[in-house]
Amino acid sequence: MKKVLLSDRSLQLLFGPLDENIRFLENLFGVKIQTRNSSLIIDGEEDDVAALEKILVDFSALVDKGHSITNGDLKSAFKQIAADAALSLHDFFPKMQLLTTGKRQVTPKSPNQRRYIEAIRNNDIVFGIGPGGTGKTFLAVAMALTHLFEKSISRIVLTRPAVEAGERLGFLPGDIEEKINPYLRPLYDALYFLLDSEKIQRYMEEGTIEIAPLAFMRGRTLNDAFIILDEAQNTTSEQMKMFLTRIGMRSKAVITGDVTQIDLPFGRSSGLVEARNILGDIEGLAFCFFNENDVVRHHLVRLIIKAYQQHEAGELRSNGNGKNG
Repeated sequence: MKKVLLSDRSLQLLFGPLDENIRFLENLFGVKIQTRNSSLIIDGEEDDVAALEKILVDFSALVDKGHSITNGDLKSAFKQIAADAALSLHDFFPKMQLLTTGKRQVTPKSPNQRRYIEAIRNNDIVFGIGPGGTGKTFLAVAMALTHLFEKSISRIVLTRPAVEAGERLGFLPGDIEEKINPYLRPLYDALYFLLDSEKIQRYMEEGTIEIAPLAFMRGRTLNDAFIILDEAQNTTSEQMKMFLTRIGMRSKAVITGDVTQIDLPFGRSSGLVEARNILGDIEGLAFCFFNENDVVRHHLVRLIIKAYQQHEAGELRSNGNGKNG
């Protein structure tokens, strides 16, 4: 049993609505927590009590310094610290908080997301590969905006390959901008979720933020920029090489994609798959991989991704057995 003294402000924030954070910590560490005046009494196994005591002391110190932490971010940090004793809340707040001057703060929700953010900070080119809903594009956009606000770059370039999935661009209604915009919509969605629309509009009018199809990148050199190539599984080998050689001085690039959802015509190789196979040993370039445990959409998305993976693995085994027989 351990008694932990906390400030009144940190106690108030820690409990959350209907004491949900306290209940969450009890379930996470397998302990019982009681309140007594300005103290928490923790009862449980010695190692679990010690780990939780460290979290609570760190939390109180952060709150007393004026850091703002949402319940969702707090729970994500609690889960990751419970899984990795080497971590502390100071590894998340404010170290892992992105976009502190935007519409909302962003923090990693899983260990892979945390490694992804660290990789982007420490490398000039980062590949984020994994299924949809794992935060690859969203976190890349948040990092780009953070770099822009910190003035470490002067502009953001967001791009995607315009792959014709069933309908040819020429037969879609509207001018070229109206034809292409549906392919770029997810990039707009991430921006508008993170920033006020007026600020986004101003940045786009000034050229501080540019969103364009990948084909429009040919022949350019992008200096002093944060460049994001989204849906990179749908690039050809030639397009990927073209994009990677656009990167100029004082620039960062993040390439995201899901190699299980390639929409290229039959017989065309994915530039993302090829890049994964041949660029892994280059210093200053990092690959980060995500899985269903990183999904931050509806909880059913995680189960859907896992079910498809199991189904595809079963088909591979069946095909293999058929060939051997």
